[in-house]
Amino acid sequence: MASESISPDDEPGEEALADTRWRDTLHLLLRSPSFVAGALILVWWIVCALAGQWFAPHDAYASDPLSSLLPPDHTHWCGTDQLGRDICSRVIVGARDILTIAPLATLVGTLAGAALGLVTGYFEGVFGTLVARTLDAVLALPLVIVALLVLAAVGASNLAVVLVIGITFAPLIARTVRAAVLAERHLDYVAAARLRGANAFAVMFTEILPNVWPPIVVEATVRLGYAIFAVATLSFLGFGIQPPSADWGLALAESYTLLAGGAWWTVAFDALAIASLVVAVNLIADSLREVLQS
Repeated sequence: MASESISPDDEPGEEALADTRWRDTLHLLLRSPSFVAGALILVWWIVCALAGQWFAPHDAYASDPLSSLLPPDHTHWCGTDQLGRDICSRVIVGARDILTIAPLATLVGTLAGAALGLVTGYFEGVFGTLVARTLDAVLALPLVIVALLVLAAVGASNLAVVLVIGITFAPLIARTVRAAVLAERHLDYVAAARLRGANAFAVMFTEILPNVWPPIVVEATVRLGYAIFAVATLSFLGFGIQPPSADWGLALAESYTLLAGGAWWTVAFDALAIASLVVAVNLIADSLREVLQS
């Protein structure tokens, strides 16, 4: 029997191949215990951020001086703070600000860093090298110190925190993207795009960018964990989220002196919330790195 020829129409298209890759990637991620554990913790805090005020056991902002510094019991599962506010409710509601500011800061840093990385990686000449060396110099500066100096100058606000953290993360992401672009810019598909008459912008953003998205996704996820910790640190130091927010870092700043008096619950649950969220994001980032860059 003569073999049947396969027409070009029978070959899977690019969209079908992309769908297959996405399904395979998702399947591998769901088989990773660390990804599933991290995703479940992250989803819990996202639910708290979106709807925590509706299922929190008490009003997170209602003070009761007669009930101040009560240890955990059946009424107040995590105890109360120095103003008699329910700590469990404040931890639940406090997820909102940190899960708004940290992702926005990460998005700003990812967009700026990806654009810088594409430009400096594609243009290898004096311009690209000069920008890359400038980014290396910026990376030598400690994140928190730079953020504190800028926020002290412009004033503490949620928008300022987003921009400061995002701009500080941009050089880190740019360095990763630049390395990926340098590995791609001499490949055949880039040369073919140039021969078709595509300009530099089109080559960078329509040809190279779709092929370097895995390291960008991994780097953005890693930076999200750092952003969460940075937001909490700035709030603790008084330069981040401001009262009357139930933000975890701010709650630690208001209550850490009470540890000397034995009121451990005023600090423990907010600290555990920050730690669990950072660990969850790092678990997801490690799983993404293993799957996407393998």
